[in-house]
Amino acid sequence: MDTPPLAGKIAALSLGALPVFYALNHISVLSHPLGVALMSTLILGLFFVAIYSLSHGEIHYDPLYAVFAVFAFTSVVDLLIALQEDGYMIGFMEFYTKEAEPFLRTAHGIFICYWDGTVHYLLYLAMAGAIRRRKRYRNLGLYWLGSFVMSILVFLPGNILGKYSSEIRPTFFLTIPYVLVQCWAGLKVFNQSRAPTRCTPNMVQEEQRKGLLQRPADLALVIYLILAGFFTLFRGLVVLDCPTDACFVYIYQYEPYLRDPVAYPRVQMLIYMFYVLPFYGLAAYALIFPGCSWLPDWALVFAGAIGQAQFSHMGASTHLRTPFTYRVPEDTWACFFLCNLMYALGPHLLAYRCLLWPAFFLHPPPGSQAPHKKQH
Repeated sequence: MDTPPLAGKIAALSLGALPVFYALNHISVLSHPLGVALMSTLILGLFFVAIYSLSHGEIHYDPLYAVFAVFAFTSVVDLLIALQEDGYMIGFMEFYTKEAEPFLRTAHGIFICYWDGTVHYLLYLAMAGAIRRRKRYRNLGLYWLGSFVMSILVFLPGNILGKYSSEIRPTFFLTIPYVLVQCWAGLKVFNQSRAPTRCTPNMVQEEQRKGLLQRPADLALVIYLILAGFFTLFRGLVVLDCPTDACFVYIYQYEPYLRDPVAYPRVQMLIYMFYVLPFYGLAAYALIFPGCSWLPDWALVFAGAIGQAQFSHMGASTHLRTPFTYRVPEDTWACFFLCNLMYALGPHLLAYRCLLWPAFFLHPPPGSQAPHKKQH
């Protein structure tokens, strides 16, 4: 997969967030939540107008260029929030985290801002650069789609159900059009045509004749998916207050962050159990039986989702904003870090395997004898 060049024009415009929000931080009218919401809407509207006037050709070719440009700007804003909350800069975003979205000051909120301000920002620039050069960006888009959806699925319910539910301000409702636009963009990315593969019919037939034992990499992935599935189920039972001794020991000695009243970790583990666990089972099936052409796309989506989730979960579990009683104990930190790191890396290895050697997942050539009785 070729990596498209970054969009320099959008990068330059998005960095305009620094002087804009530094100035806004000193305007007294923004001491009111409604004023913050209206000003945020106005700024995003003006930024969209500027992008449209400067990049009319790119937007006419692919409307997602404007979407990625606007969200690159918001990614810079999120990075400013994270850096300020960790004390690396001052004077930029106090008004916003105080009057608009106080839940961004939690450990989980800080780390989703870091992820959005780095990984999502680079993805937006790369996808916009691909549009400008008329190149494909579907794989990058699928990774971004999974990452964005996971972030929203955890963050919004956590805000409503956790201890910050009484702190919801008017700017919270700006997430409705934000989510709708991103879902529309995600659907457009998903519906794009796939890049053609270099696999010949003979290569497909030869690869699909191999059993699982003849494919050691796939065997290792299947074993990983089974183990990760058990770990996912176990942590789901832990947050559901399973009374067994193993769950009690784990939540108090290994991941006490799962008890944090902010609700983000509980929501995260339940989403893992209800969405990621079924995917692990289906992915293991697709690695055993050939012709499951859906796996490469969904492997990318879930790699992005689990990458974002694990980054936020691991970071928040050890961050100083998390109360000391809910942080990972020092004597179990190595075990916690290793288990969660492997949980994050596995889906990325699966996606890499699907992209690098896709022949096993392609539909068998017409007229060929399927290696297995089941058809997919």
